[in-house]
Amino acid sequence: MAQKSEIEWTDATWNPVTGCTKVGPGCDNCYAERFAERWRGVADHPYEQGFDLKIWPSRLEQPRLWKKPRMIFVNSMSDLFHKDIDRRFIDSVFDTMERADWHVYQVLTKRSSLLRNYVGARYAGGPVPRHIWLGVSVEDAAHASRIRHLKEVNSEARFISFEPLLGPIDEVDLHGIAWAIVGGESGPGARPMQADWARRLRDISERDGVAFFFKQWGGARPKSGGRLLDGEEWNGFPWRIVPKSILDALQPENV
Repeated sequence: MAQKSEIEWTDATWNPVTGCTKVGPGCDNCYAERFAERWRGVADHPYEQGFDLKIWPSRLEQPRLWKKPRMIFVNSMSDLFHKDIDRRFIDSVFDTMERADWHVYQVLTKRSSLLRNYVGARYAGGPVPRHIWLGVSVEDAAHASRIRHLKEVNSEARFISFEPLLGPIDEVDLHGIAWAIVGGESGPGARPMQADWARRLRDISERDGVAFFFKQWGGARPKSGGRLLDGEEWNGFPWRIVPKSILDALQPENV
């Protein structure tokens, strides 16, 4: 099921795969798992299987039906590079993204080495198409190696989601990254984010020429703490990497 997204940094979600398994502390309070498990056992519901991994071939062509260009978050309810997803199905997802090239696709993973290896093989002859953005989630310093893997991808459109930010990331080189998104955890048992952690990533982003987006403080609900950092909204977006052919159709007033 594809839908308009309430996520601040995208327009729509596309889930050719749903369900996942945990790979680190950033997964402990997964919002997608919490949502999907509400429907486990409900006959004929898209999440009848809860958060168990499920492949949806019937959804592969959805972006081709959307004629107006959109920012599309790929697999908001899963991880495209989960080890149990057949490579041939990942090929099919990338085939669709390449054909429906009037959209921008935002692919986000915690399985950064699998992303690097797959993309390196698929695009061995050149860079990843600019309308396919590749990103990694990094929740703390212990998982900063995902940034190194991302930098090994031949793409101008690399981004990082520091959400939920669970600890300080003091020393990191973001040169070569187009966009940094920072946010605190939300939902039951949300772990608090300290202001200095967010400020440090903002300052590093400014130093290294990275567009900086502060998404939320988090709390019991996503909007509980608002999204002001030091009294300001930080809505940085990497417009420079949006292909010129679709730039005006997306958000011309922000360019």
